[in-house]
Amino acid sequence: MMENREYLNALFDIYKELLTTTEQIAFSEHFIEDLSMQEIADNQNISKSSVGKTVQRASEKLENYERILHNYQTKKMLEETLEQDNIKDIKAQISKLLEMDN
Repeated sequence: MMENREYLNALFDIYKELLTTTEQIAFSEHFIEDLSMQEIADNQNISKSSVGKTVQRASEKLENYERILHNYQTKKMLEETLEQDNIKDIKAQISKLLEMDN
C-alpha cells in the first residue's frame, strides 16, 4: 500500500498539470497532506463519496498517463544508468531506453 502511495505521489509530481484543479486539490489533500476523505469533504463542503470518486479518477488518470508516456519509468532507468560505471552497461541501458519508444 505504501509503495503504491509513493508511486502515485511520484506520478502526481510528473503529471499533475494534466489533472483538473479539483482533481489536483483532492489528490494532494489525500495523498500528500494525508487528510481523510471525510476531512476533505468537510473542508470542500461536498460529499465524502464525491471526494472518493475524484481521488480515484485522478489516480486512474495518473496511471494512464504513465502507461502512455513512460516518464516515471524513463526517469528511473536514467537514475539506474547514472549509477553504472561500465561503459557497456551504460550503453545497454541507453539502448533499453531508446527501445521503449518503439
